[in-house]
Amino acid sequence: MGFLTVSDFNSFDDLLAEQIRDLYDAEKRLVDALPKMAGAATNERLRVAFLAHLDQTKEHVRRLEQVFSVLGVPAARQTCEAMKGLISEGADVIEAKGNAAVKDAALIAAAQRVEHFEMAAYGSARTFAQEMGFAEAARLLQATLDEEGETDKKLTDLAVHGINLEAMRTSAARSGR
Repeated sequence: MGFLTVSDFNSFDDLLAEQIRDLYDAEKRLVDALPKMAGAATNERLRVAFLAHLDQTKEHVRRLEQVFSVLGVPAARQTCEAMKGLISEGADVIEAKGNAAVKDAALIAAAQRVEHFEMAAYGSARTFAQEMGFAEAARLLQATLDEEGETDKKLTDLAVHGINLEAMRTSAARSGR
């Protein structure tokens, strides 16, 4: 998050607005990245999960626009350095060569890093909104936080009940184990 280098925090309002701008940038970046992740996935269930999360992420962008409205501040992006880095790591996985099942496992790991960042960021922003009396903003942020948690659980389920096992099986066969 760029808040340590870019903005002045003269009020809690400033902090909350910065958090929302950062999340807005993060979600917009994710809207661009998810189709690439889906295209790189070889497991059909994983590909479908990425595309479903793309639809959800577009809704997250809309919710953040509602939060801006509730807060009475213009919708604007503040570069989310954390998401830039996470997406860059995901791009490295997309470009990687090798065992397709192992690559799918790596895509899940990259996606879960994103989900965990988003859960932390949405949780903080939700708490700030609650403490400031912005009940509607807090409700909107909580709805997205809940969905991010569900996505993380779905990714874990895909990994544990298929993709990781396939990655281990196919890589062990290649290595002679």
